[in-house]
Amino acid sequence: MTSSANLVALLKEHEGLRLKPYLCPADVPTVGFGTTVYPDGKRVTLADNAITEGQAEEFLCHDLKRFEAAVNSIKVVLTQNQYDALVSFTYNVGATAFKNSTLAKKVRVNPGDESIRNEFNKWVNGGGKKLPGLVRRRADEANLFFT
Repeated sequence: MTSSANLVALLKEHEGLRLKPYLCPADVPTVGFGTTVYPDGKRVTLADNAITEGQAEEFLCHDLKRFEAAVNSIKVVLTQNQYDALVSFTYNVGATAFKNSTLAKKVRVNPGDESIRNEFNKWVNGGGKKLPGLVRRRADEANLFFT
């Protein structure tokens, strides 16, 4: 599967656009729409130059491919909304965290399992603190997953 336009809009809403590198709440250097690693494999640093909105869009498209691959690797039939919710989640927490999560394990067994909603809600901390932005994001992802 591939991501929908709805997912891109959701990501842009939750990630926001920042053209100058900054530290995200988890203290990871980030730029654009949540990019932490450039397409050439170099990690974003705070010393990097500002980017353009066009570059941010390119980085988002590049990043999506990596996180789509992680979601596709769980080898289960999903609806577009389930897929988009999982890609959004993975975009935020990382491919390894997603693959090792109880959320992914439950999706593999039964994507209709209502307890999956609670698994989204477990991922609301950044930098050791509960973040209101992540609470909203996880609620949006869970609601999309079950729509």
